[in-house]
Amino acid sequence: MIIPALLTSKREDLIQMVDLCAKFTDYVQIDIMDGEFVPSKSVTVGDLSCWKPSICCEAHLMVSDPYLWLEPFKSLGANRIIYHFEIDKDHKKIIAKIREIGLGVGLAVNPDTEIDDFRYLVQDLDTILFMSVNPGFYGAPFIPEVLEKIKNFKEEYPQKKIGIDGGIKQDNLLQVKQTGLDYVCIGSAILKNDDPKMSFENFVKLFNG
Repeated sequence: MIIPALLTSKREDLIQMVDLCAKFTDYVQIDIMDGEFVPSKSVTVGDLSCWKPSICCEAHLMVSDPYLWLEPFKSLGANRIIYHFEIDKDHKKIIAKIREIGLGVGLAVNPDTEIDDFRYLVQDLDTILFMSVNPGFYGAPFIPEVLEKIKNFKEEYPQKKIGIDGGIKQDNLLQVKQTGLDYVCIGSAILKNDDPKMSFENFVKLFNG
């Protein structure tokens, strides 16, 4: 599955991105950055109010405090929250809170985070999202060493749904696919393409071919 990842600091642009993606997919990821966990900033909690996306979405929270975003995304109609392992919070409590509000839960892990670091949480999660860039910017360079970690994780947890996010282009997608992952989140290579629909469809063909 190819999932467009949407990142912007403006509410109007986010709405336009979702409406654009609705022309060629029924599912997107909305990237949230707080300027603390990562240096960049995205839309705010207030920007999400009084709006219902025209297609299904999930949240990728690159933030220090995920709790601030749970109810806003619940109200938005999201079906899953993905937050980062590297924050200084009680992960069991975060996972329980996300479950409590009726959403699926995923854990994003940065390139330097080892499998042993988050192993104790795997059974409580719906998905693991492996970052193949250092998060915080659209278009950051791909880190190929992450692929070996994904292969190792898949061998150990073959039934666990896993994805990758960051720096994915058409020229490295087949290499990424060989790890056995389930979905790929792609931002700038789709949304900043002159023809986002064609770019998305080309990624889908490559991934499913």
